[in-house]
Amino acid sequence: MIVSSKNQKVKDIRRFLRCKGDRAVLEGPHLVQEAIASGLELELVLATSTFLASAEARKLLPDLATPVSTVDEQILEDLCDADSPKGILAVVHLSRSGLGALPTLPETGVYLYGHQLQDPGNLGALARTAEAFGVSALLLSPNSVHPNHPRALRASAGSLLRQPVAVGVEPAELATLALPVEPTSVALVPRGGTPLEEFRSSLPLLLFVGSEGGGLPDSILEQADALLTIPIAEPVESLNVTVAVSVVLWQLWQQLAQRASPLKPP
Repeated sequence: MIVSSKNQKVKDIRRFLRCKGDRAVLEGPHLVQEAIASGLELELVLATSTFLASAEARKLLPDLATPVSTVDEQILEDLCDADSPKGILAVVHLSRSGLGALPTLPETGVYLYGHQLQDPGNLGALARTAEAFGVSALLLSPNSVHPNHPRALRASAGSLLRQPVAVGVEPAELATLALPVEPTSVALVPRGGTPLEEFRSSLPLLLFVGSEGGGLPDSILEQADALLTIPIAEPVESLNVTVAVSVVLWQLWQQLAQRASPLKPP
C-alpha cells in the first residue's frame, strides 16, 4: 500500500495536475469506466482498500487492464480535486493539440469555438452539452482553461474523453478548417443580435461563444457572418455560457430535424 506522500507515483500525479500536458487525472469510477469504454489506455490506477472492497469495484475491476496500486485514503483525498473523492483515480494519456490534430471533420457539422473560457466546470458542462447535441468538435482559444483540468473532466461526465477538442486555436486559424464548404460563422451575444427564434442557418456552422465576464472581442464579432441573441427577461443581463449554448443548440436541433445533419433528434 502507498502510505507516503513522497511515493513516486503520488509525486507523478501531482506533477500531472500542475501541468497543462497530455496526461489527465480521472477521479472516480464513472470517469475511469468511461475512459475504458472509449478505448483509452490507463497508465496508472490508484484505489483505496475501502473502494476495492465495494460492489462498484467488483463491477469495474474486470475491465481494468492496468494493475491497481492500493493507496492510503488520506493521500488519495489530498490528490483529488473533488470535495468527496470516490476511492479511485487513474492517469490517462489524453493528447490536446491544435486544429491540425483533429480527426477528419464532417462537412455538414456544427463547430463550437469557446473564447477564453475560464471556469473548468463550465467547460466540462459545455462539452457535455455539445456532445449531446451532435457538435462535431470543440475549439478553444488561447488562455482558455485546459480541457484536462480535473473539474472539467468531471463536469463533462465523459464527454471530454470522447469529443474532438483543439486547444490554443486563434480565430485567424479557423480559415484552415479542412471543410469543402466554408462554414457560416455566428457569434452569440447578450443583446443586439438576431433573435434566436428568427435565426436560420445552413450547415456547416461555426458558433462563437465567450465567457460571462469578457464576452467576445470585437475582432471575432467583426468576422462573424451573423450575431445571435437569446431574448431574456429583464433585469437579467446574460445567461451562463453553458445554458446559452444549450438553448441555441436545442433550437438548431429542432430546425435541422428534417435535414441531413449530424444533429439528429431522437
